[in-house]
Amino acid sequence: MTILIQPFKDFSSENVKQTAGEIRKIYPSVKVLEPIDFPENAYYKARNRYRADSIIKFLDNHTKEGFVTIGLTSKDISVTKGKIKDYGIMGLGYRPGKACIASTFRLNKKNRDEQFFKIAIHELGHTQGLKHCPEKTCFMRDAEGGNPTDEETDFCKKCKTFLINKNWKFNSI
Repeated sequence: MTILIQPFKDFSSENVKQTAGEIRKIYPSVKVLEPIDFPENAYYKARNRYRADSIIKFLDNHTKEGFVTIGLTSKDISVTKGKIKDYGIMGLGYRPGKACIASTFRLNKKNRDEQFFKIAIHELGHTQGLKHCPEKTCFMRDAEGGNPTDEETDFCKKCKTFLINKNWKFNSI
């Protein structure tokens, strides 16, 4: 499998390089694609947001077998959650799936790069089949409407073993 990093045009090239470098430390087969526009059907005018599920469907349709695509954006993204039609989120990934999306919009300015990597790697974990993890320090922890990324330090042993069995390398984590 190769991870395709698909930045949207709003996402800075510097942040793309930073995120790609961090992902490569864990999974070395990464390819960065040219920035693209959002799919028109993803825009939710009522809240000036982009629908994460529509973005994932678009990315999934453009992702061949043997690849997983992660979309990177700084825009506000949302999804329907229970009775809430437009719930703001940091990222979304289908489990398992070929595509996911991560956004910097809801992250703290102070640790933004580190937090964003954790969101991205969390969503990529979902594409591999990982569920949310009860371990408070695991990257696969459920954010539960907040931003607990500063408490996350690594994948827990169970989640890491799962990913190692999917050929993830964990060079420097």
